[in-house]
Amino acid sequence: MEVSVDRTLCEANEVCVAIAPAVFELDDDEELRIVQPHPPQEELERVSHAVASCPKNALLMRE
Repeated sequence: MEVSVDRTLCEANEVCVAIAPAVFELDDDEELRIVQPHPPQEELERVSHAVASCPKNALLMRE
């Protein structure tokens, strides 16, 4: 599983960071950074919830 972000849509509102902080974080420039683009199995439920919760639909999970 791979998670990615569409930077043209992302507003860095931190919803994903709050849900899955082991996978998402904001850098010093307030840009979303995906710490683990291939999250471990134990994080997949949180990542899926973060993707579904993104208010701008800027996150994508794919096989």
